[in-house]
Amino acid sequence: MNGLLLGAIYALMALGYTMVYGVLRLINFAHGEVYMLGAYVALFGSYVIGYGPGADLSAAPHPLIAIGLVVTASIVMLVLGAAMVLAGTKVPSLPTVIRAVGWAFLVLGVLGILVGKFQPEALNLVLMLLASMTVCGLVGIVIERFAYRPMRANSRMASLITAIGVSLLIQNGGALFLPNSPPPSIAEAVNPYRKSITVHLVPPAADLRQKMASLEPQYLQTKKALDDYLTANHKGEFDDLPPEGEKIKEAAQTAEASYKDAQRKLSSAGVSVTVQQGRLIMLVTVLVLMIGLTYLVMYTRAGRAMRAVSHDFDSAGLMGINVNSIITFTFVVGSSLAGAGAMMVATFQGTPLTTFYGLLPGVKAFVAAVLGGIGNIPGAVLGGILMGFAENLVIWAGYSEYRDAVAFVILIVVLLFRPGGLLGSSKVEKV
Repeated sequence: MNGLLLGAIYALMALGYTMVYGVLRLINFAHGEVYMLGAYVALFGSYVIGYGPGADLSAAPHPLIAIGLVVTASIVMLVLGAAMVLAGTKVPSLPTVIRAVGWAFLVLGVLGILVGKFQPEALNLVLMLLASMTVCGLVGIVIERFAYRPMRANSRMASLITAIGVSLLIQNGGALFLPNSPPPSIAEAVNPYRKSITVHLVPPAADLRQKMASLEPQYLQTKKALDDYLTANHKGEFDDLPPEGEKIKEAAQTAEASYKDAQRKLSSAGVSVTVQQGRLIMLVTVLVLMIGLTYLVMYTRAGRAMRAVSHDFDSAGLMGINVNSIITFTFVVGSSLAGAGAMMVATFQGTPLTTFYGLLPGVKAFVAAVLGGIGNIPGAVLGGILMGFAENLVIWAGYSEYRDAVAFVILIVVLLFRPGGLLGSSKVEKV
């Protein structure tokens, strides 16, 4: 389960690498830094909610926007989106951007209605997610327009060096204005889904459950009796009790020991999986984003244009495709996916942030893309899942200090024995 959850994030980042490579034949080594910026946007979003430095972390997060307003706006977007999509099917000459906006309104409308009606406590998280995806998409536009586009006519080596330079610029330049030392992290209280879910794959024996259930009332009763006695007679002090207090204390400790022992035996019996709700939400969100990306690439005019540009720039241009716009759109989609992954990891796992936060995840996602077959979207997903499993197997084997090294080992093995990746293919080029 841990491998699947971690691999889903690697897969989401690997999709950004593989999409850009599929269109431009360029490894966007600044992709990890876009991921880092997405995490910082989520951090600043938590500050806006009210969980900045020195905030009261015991208070429940207040919604940034009133639920009623969100639902109303969502219904309006749903109607407008449906009208735009319907107009696109009736009028083939309608600009692609109108269709794209229509689909975006449809998705946002459905999402807003579902969140407002069924999960209002998730509203802040959804807004943080959209903010991270939007900012990262804009960063992707800036990187493509001012760093990669001027180098497009030059050699691939020049573009590769430019990508490394952009990565270093964002890493070190970001340290000048982003909080970096001490490393900040998103407050745990921002996440309302901190509870864990336990699924019993092989349930424990019924007698163990019955024994624990029979011991629980006595444990709770004796614990309450001790608390009441301490509160009434000794102001909560636990030591130096009179004989009567010692008797109540001993009964409570005996009942607690029996209950804890039964609980320990019950938890070790059978086979169960315990996962935080937040991490399950991460997995579901990643799957939804991947399904949306697959639909975009395979069943829309923009996706068809992306596939055409990936085959041949000149021929695509002769067919009426705006190559520059499609390349920019590819960067926007890939960067937005990275921002979504960063927001979820930083929020649900609470990892400290620095301007080097995206370095190792970026490298691992690149290895995942190479493992699956760079330029191949299903391969990126497969490579990310396998990377997550490999890393967790190393931890399970007791070598957690080598969890980061396994990515480089996999990269070397893939380049030696299958440089095209698991789902990639070697192409023959005419000289």
